[in-house]
Amino acid sequence: MGIGGGIFLIVVGAILAFAVSDVIEGVDLTMIGYIFMGAGVVALVIALVMNRQRTNTSHTEYVQRRDDRHVHGPDGAV
Repeated sequence: MGIGGGIFLIVVGAILAFAVSDVIEGVDLTMIGYIFMGAGVVALVIALVMNRQRTNTSHTEYVQRRDDRHVHGPDGAV
């Protein structure tokens, strides 16, 4: 989901919890807002942890070279 998705869920949850005063029968918009905000916080924390782990990795590159030239000894023999 990423950082942007977590922030989006927090914003939508805050709007539902604090700014919407409509009543839908059988639906508590305030509770849905709190659930969205909680899910957004969890998504944001997970995204930040994953991003932190990604920056701590190290990469090692191995280059394998093949030399087809023959090596001659001191007396000229192959």
